[in-house]
Amino acid sequence: MSILFTPIQLGGVTLNNRIIMAPLTRCRSDDKRIPTQLMQQYYRQRASAGLIISEGTCISPMSVGYPNTPGICNTQQIINWQLITDEVHNAGGKIFMQLWHVGRLSDPYYLNGKLPVSSSNIAAQGNVSQLRPITPYIAPKSLTIAEIKETIQHFKRAAHNAKKAGFDGVTIHGANGYLIDQFIQDNCNIRKDEYGGSIENRSKFMLEVTDAVCEVWDPAYVGMHLSPRCDRQIDKGDSTPLETFSYIASELGKKKLAFIFARASISNDNLHLKLKTAFKGSYIINQEIKKDIAEKLITNKEADAVAWGQLFISNPDLVYRFEHNRALNNPLPEFFYSGGSKGYIDYQFCNN
Repeated sequence: MSILFTPIQLGGVTLNNRIIMAPLTRCRSDDKRIPTQLMQQYYRQRASAGLIISEGTCISPMSVGYPNTPGICNTQQIINWQLITDEVHNAGGKIFMQLWHVGRLSDPYYLNGKLPVSSSNIAAQGNVSQLRPITPYIAPKSLTIAEIKETIQHFKRAAHNAKKAGFDGVTIHGANGYLIDQFIQDNCNIRKDEYGGSIENRSKFMLEVTDAVCEVWDPAYVGMHLSPRCDRQIDKGDSTPLETFSYIASELGKKKLAFIFARASISNDNLHLKLKTAFKGSYIINQEIKKDIAEKLITNKEADAVAWGQLFISNPDLVYRFEHNRALNNPLPEFFYSGGSKGYIDYQFCNN
């Protein structure tokens, strides 16, 4: 039997397999950012994953940066997320909510006319996602110390709401150029106060968010999403990624988190293994990894589980297909953010 199908203990949660559904923005909530019936069916279809990490979920009205992404800020959002977690649990699955703040990767269009916020007043390169006509990112407002503390409390409140909604745990989105990453990466954090400058200072916001979330959830039910490699597509980068993320991994390890989920392609520098070693805990790796490579990574103890994103979009029964070596459906990118059922809940299951 493939090692992908062996159980694993991630913190306080036992998974039936090591095939993780990566968080995926799909833009299928309603216009009030309330989860929909379509989302219930989508997540239920994929409940055979060892663990589902939900799409990024907005922690506050100022955290949004895409159309129709769900929130976890009010009673109706909590109620509708509970319908989704019930569906996943009834199908035998487990699901963590990903807590999300996009920071500067937003626009006043999404924020009732307000400026996006970030670590510093530096605009990202590129254009606002899904906004038409095409609109370049604008320079954000640099958060004050008081606003940083308030944002940390928004993460804490969202973690509390996720518990109300029946999730098995939460993952903090510290990756992909979003707000927490904007504090970590020195290409966009030029602060001169306690949240800027040294690696320790630039990591402070993430670690304080983590502490706040762990006041709500035992650390054994909290994961962290990182993306340690530079990525020019999302205008993120750090001048010393090994040193920066080794420090972060080590500090998160001291907090005894359930796992690190790392968007970290395999390369000759073995960055993924170095960070796993620094963390000393369960490490989920994600970035277009083929099944046979995933098996080798786990067998060689370079990862504990592997996550797939686009393959779970197009193959709701990906676990079955991997187990029985069945052909895979190809994803249809034109429907990733389209808002309807096409390319969302209508991908074919295997016919055995």
